[in-house]
Amino acid sequence: MDASRLTAIDVHTHVLASVTEKERSGSGSDALAGTFGRIPELTVPELADYYRERSMAAIVFTVDSVTRTGQGPRVSNEEIAEQAAEYADTLIPFASVDPGRGAEAVRIARRLIDEHHVRGFKFHPSDQGFFPDDTAAYPLYEVIAEAGLPALFHSGQTGVGSGQRGGGGIRLKYSNPLHLDDVAVDFPDMPIIIAHPSVPWQDEALAVAGHKPQVYIDLSGWSPKYFPPQLVAQANSLLKTKVLFGSDFPALSPDRWLTDFAKLDIKEEVRPLILKENAVRLFGLDDSVEPEEV
Repeated sequence: MDASRLTAIDVHTHVLASVTEKERSGSGSDALAGTFGRIPELTVPELADYYRERSMAAIVFTVDSVTRTGQGPRVSNEEIAEQAAEYADTLIPFASVDPGRGAEAVRIARRLIDEHHVRGFKFHPSDQGFFPDDTAAYPLYEVIAEAGLPALFHSGQTGVGSGQRGGGGIRLKYSNPLHLDDVAVDFPDMPIIIAHPSVPWQDEALAVAGHKPQVYIDLSGWSPKYFPPQLVAQANSLLKTKVLFGSDFPALSPDRWLTDFAKLDIKEEVRPLILKENAVRLFGLDDSVEPEEV
């Protein structure tokens, strides 16, 4: 991937449709309808076209929550990885493996790394129904850490199940970012990305990211105009090299995110760090980008 041609790197993008589906289930995702309304379901090639048009790159993934739902991901990790390889100038494939799968999760993760060359792993504690610091998940983290790959964890409130009876069975407690503090201590060489402004636990997320060198925060899922002031303040200062652009597309488009970000009180020298350079460094996309002093 030639990072020099990119205007931004979106580190949080969902694949909601498989190219092998003969019929789409509809034009949007029911699980997110309570928060975002009906949203488009795009395949990997469609996502590649979308981001190429904008001279951006994107990290793409699915979510495996089979333990809670009884169903595997709508789009397989293998499909995402194989197709993303065809668009390597634009897409970076992450995988999602439900920790509730136990020993099987470890085997799956190893295969996805060795055979499909995934570049990281996505976890959604509320959707998958586990606390990130539960040591039952540690064998899975060990595989990820051994491969030198990052792990991205949903945090805070979620649009999944919002407005549904009983919240669709989703429990918010699992996504308090403070549960990632033990993970960061026990896996000090595994980069951790705390996804989203962590409402209602923003201060916890800032504390963990500020204290643990390998912990980052992505800004996906919320329009920048709604960012808590303490998040903006630290993105401008202490955490300026550890904050990443993410949209949560297709729930929120990068176009809208960037329009609102342009109005945010962010220092001009910090904007390129958030939009691209921090991700370039984290994912090893360009050795010419040197670390910034905090």
